Amino acid sequence: MRGTYVTYATCAVHSPRSRLSLRQSARAGMIPVMPTLRDFLEKINIKAEILYDEPMSAHTTFRIGGPADALVAPADRAGLLALLGAARREGLPCFVLGGGANVVVADRGIRGIVVDTRLLSGINVEASGDGSLLVAGAGTIVDRLVEAACDRGLAGLENFYGMPGSVGGAVFMNARCYEVEMADRLAWVEHVALPGGAVLRRAFDPAEWSYKRSPFQAGGSCAGHIVLAAAFRLRPGDPEELRRVMAEKHSDREAKGHYRLPSAGSVFKNDRKLGKPTGKILDELGMRGRRIGGAMVSEWHANIFVNAGGATAADLRALIELAQREARERLGVELEPEVLFVGDF
Repeated sequence: MRGTYVTYATCAVHSPRSRLSLRQSARAGMIPVMPTLRDFLEKINIKAEILYDEPMSAHTTFRIGGPADALVAPADRAGLLALLGAARREGLPCFVLGGGANVVVADRGIRGIVVDTRLLSGINVEASGDGSLLVAGAGTIVDRLVEAACDRGLAGLENFYGMPGSVGGAVFMNARCYEVEMADRLAWVEHVALPGGAVLRRAFDPAEWSYKRSPFQAGGSCAGHIVLAAAFRLRPGDPEELRRVMAEKHSDREAKGHYRLPSAGSVFKNDRKLGKPTGKILDELGMRGRRIGGAMVSEWHANIFVNAGGATAADLRALIELAQREARERLGVELEPEVLFVGDF
């Protein structure tokens, strides 16, 4: 069950500092005594792929991250809802992963359950009052979504081709590619409201979305909710022309070095108030090529940080903090990371 997935929501937070199993933590008096994760997962009896002590380096585009106590990929939505509900009742921590492209997992890993949405995929066309919608499950890989739109002669998503990650993660982050945001194409989002577990369908409201922001992020109206599916309102297009644009965008990413070494693409958001791209700011600060351990600011783009070989989460976090400190002390500006730091830091 290898793949690439991004954290886009969490529930029932618990993060002891030491690398202990839940049972060891309970014996040490850190948390109440509870069944082992294996006992818990066998008891709820859902259809799922399960791996114990799974290295998260196999599930992130940085290829960094220590073990998850258990990584669980529910086979269907019913299994996901049952898992989340049971975990909430037991007070077990859960991280829900999307595409792994904007997450830095701690070297000591993630305690509790990592919920892998990979199997919650699927694409279909749904009729609406003013045309058709392309609907995709949260675990659908973005490239598969774009290809499905192209095959159906639907335009509007082609700029996202070549972007790593899943639909759930892209919606959560309000991913932006070549001046197009996920929010520009959304009709509605289906999501699980926590802690209650109700499944809701929320129509797109532009007031809740902005640059790299969505209502599912901290501070939003749906903070902590989990994306299940999204519907995209697209326009008719010529498949041949769409494939040409897709190839162009993929080639451009390749030329910019997005695929040369493990990375998450741009590390920092672009703040338009600064008047220039963050990559340009980092260039002016001389960050290109700077390195801490195995983490390096790429030689070809100063806003792409890479795993140059054997990087740890601590290396990468220290390098990101160095860039922020340089920008703050030398230019008086604050750089906001796109990546999320998760797990037992």
